[in-house]
Amino acid sequence: MQQIVHIAPLRQAIATHKRAGHRIVFVPTMGNLHAGHVRLVEEARLHGNIVVCSIFVNPLQFGPTEDLDAYPRTLAADVEKLAAARCDLLFTPSVAEIYPQGLAAQTIVSVPGISRRHCGASRPGHFDGVATIVTKLFNMVQPDAALFGLKDYQQLQVIRHLVADLCMPIELVGIPTQREPSGLALSSRNGYLSAEEKARAPVLHQCLQEAGARLRQGADMASVETVAAQTLAEAGFVPDYFSVCQADTLEPAQAHDRHLVILAAAWLGKTRLIDNLQLELPSA
Repeated sequence: MQQIVHIAPLRQAIATHKRAGHRIVFVPTMGNLHAGHVRLVEEARLHGNIVVCSIFVNPLQFGPTEDLDAYPRTLAADVEKLAAARCDLLFTPSVAEIYPQGLAAQTIVSVPGISRRHCGASRPGHFDGVATIVTKLFNMVQPDAALFGLKDYQQLQVIRHLVADLCMPIELVGIPTQREPSGLALSSRNGYLSAEEKARAPVLHQCLQEAGARLRQGADMASVETVAAQTLAEAGFVPDYFSVCQADTLEPAQAHDRHLVILAAAWLGKTRLIDNLQLELPSA
């Protein structure tokens, strides 16, 4: 595995592979890799010849009260995992390399509409930071395809809109959420949970499954949201949102909608957990 820290040699390496006719597949990450990230790399090998990963903790997507400084950085362990997963090229730039003029002078990419609800409402500016760094990385790597985990469902939908609106010739592939045996979605932030919180955390996924079952049985969407939020609160969570949405637009689902996603976010202690459940309702 080749590790590169600067943009110019990254472009040179990518150009060499493209001249050889290789299909480039990209997996962007913020590091502190877990089995879900490794799965992305393994899946990437099925979509092209050369797998490129990036590790970059993007300050632009963290709010002023969020955990940028505390975000775990485990580069040595991450390099070992990526090498074992047969990543071909790893890009590990510095903040100065990505934002040479500083964050305040950075051109911002903003995806309207779909960025504003759910995590976008709870974390103002977050998706502008995501859209900006993804655009920059796509321009640097020039991938033919890019893989993202479906745990961050709204993020992937924002990136889908970004790629379509800016006419980027990139295939986006969503990979199902990897979970612990308890059902808890794998996340770098799970490391913040205490042992007692870790034992309670699977309730979020259980609420999603119960909500999906009720919707399939014809329950009213608003009542499903209310019951789930109450269940989470009773289990010691502080719910942020629990929303039944139209799966493509992420607007509130209407009674006639069949292609749905339930998006959920809740605090457990000092840790904010997110998860989702996609479902197709039978035709009315």
